[in-house]
Amino acid sequence: MAEPIPASRTTYDGPTGVPANFWVIFSGLMLTMLLSALDQTIVSTALPTIVGELEGVQHMAWVTTAYILAATIAMPVYGRIGDLVGRKTLFLSGIAIFLVGSTIAGLSQDMTMLIIGRGIQGLGGGGLMITSQAIIADLVPARQRAKYMAPIGAVFGLSSVAGPLLGGWFTDSIGWRYAFWINLPLGGLALIVCAIVLKLPRHKATARLDVIGFVLMAAAVTATVLVADWGGTEYDWTDPLVIGTGVGGVLAWILFFVWESRTSDPLIPLYLFRSRIFNMATLIGMIVIGVGMFAIIGYLPTYLQMVYGVSATESGLLLIPMVVGIMSAAIPSGNAISRTGKYRMYPIGGVALVMLAALLMSTLSVDTPVALICVYVFVLGAGLGLMMQTLVLAVQNDFPASDVGTATSSNNFFREIGATLGIAGVGAVFTSRLTDQLATRLDASSAQAVGNTDALTPALVHALPQAAQDAVIASYQHALTPVFLYLIPLFAVGLVLAFLLPEKELADGHTAESEPDPVTV
Repeated sequence: MAEPIPASRTTYDGPTGVPANFWVIFSGLMLTMLLSALDQTIVSTALPTIVGELEGVQHMAWVTTAYILAATIAMPVYGRIGDLVGRKTLFLSGIAIFLVGSTIAGLSQDMTMLIIGRGIQGLGGGGLMITSQAIIADLVPARQRAKYMAPIGAVFGLSSVAGPLLGGWFTDSIGWRYAFWINLPLGGLALIVCAIVLKLPRHKATARLDVIGFVLMAAAVTATVLVADWGGTEYDWTDPLVIGTGVGGVLAWILFFVWESRTSDPLIPLYLFRSRIFNMATLIGMIVIGVGMFAIIGYLPTYLQMVYGVSATESGLLLIPMVVGIMSAAIPSGNAISRTGKYRMYPIGGVALVMLAALLMSTLSVDTPVALICVYVFVLGAGLGLMMQTLVLAVQNDFPASDVGTATSSNNFFREIGATLGIAGVGAVFTSRLTDQLATRLDASSAQAVGNTDALTPALVHALPQAAQDAVIASYQHALTPVFLYLIPLFAVGLVLAFLLPEKELADGHTAESEPDPVTV
């Protein structure tokens, strides 16, 4: 365990227990979280140009995968180290690592250098997401913390929309390298602000980092991400490489949890799973946010481009109602949680709204007005706004200060795993259905006009003869909309879990001053 060193105390402002300079600190934390979240998606629209200039189309997927993989692996490490030695130095180190990776990526002369830079970015970015949330838990009592969760949730929603837009704008105007250069002044500003104003307790670690656990966890996550990325795309699901990687991943997960149950200083302590709140909140996050949210926002822009003929930029702008929905639900619910100390009703309402949004999207047709789709996207955002950060808050409230970073990072870690598997699963179903639909709907002349169906782009589709164009559009519509319906049973499981989430009144004091007992299974 780690003992706080009281020499580094923070000045708190009045009865709320919030630091007097908290908004300055909060701005720095939010900026770093935005940068780390943006870099998961900012290269998506720039990739065709990047791989063309660097002559590496065969390695294109790794530009995104390297970041996500490194960030996911880094999360539990940052959470555990922060609990052991304190978070300020760790947080500043994460910013520095992220900036180093951004510099390497911006200077890249070939794909290998770019992928290395993206991996280093991920090592820093994954830590920024986790450490920022844990620092807020250090500085703000759980009950007051709820009102600050709305902007945090909005950051993740905004990044999913703004990332592709910014990447496309940089590529079309001043060059794709500025997608990485922009991190340097903004990240540098956050580094200076947090270095000066952030005051946190330091800890004297008496435990060691679980190196063996880290190696096993890294192997398990890597295998999981590779199977999700390769299966059904670069390789068939029955390919020996995919099967072998999957078997290796399962074995690594088993060895990891066996080791964690036996080592004295685990990376992800198994006693976390004795908490009903941790289990329910983590499962809801994996199922509803990890699988549902990322599956819907991952494929809806493609649907909009193919069916409605909008540009990539316009399809991104059409997701803005989701961010509006997140904010409009998260701000009042956060204030209400701070006022009452109760949170359980909000994840229940959030899952129900996400279910409703998926049901509404399953009714989409080629004649559905775009404005109505924006309403559905708003409903999705409202559901996410009610639960995204509420679940994190519930987890943090159930553990003492000595475990808050570990609990936060573990919750986010499993959510990322859910997102990886969810996107892969939905993608596999969608691809299979699209192949069948195209084979059924394209007659001989239309098939000849379309050519290679794997190379279809929105511009190509809307330049086809009318009959072929109608067939392709109908194929996309009938391939994707039923997938939203398939998600309903999964969300129903999430709704049951939300009802099973225990209600534990939020603490009024600082986590450093109170050691709550977890609600056990």
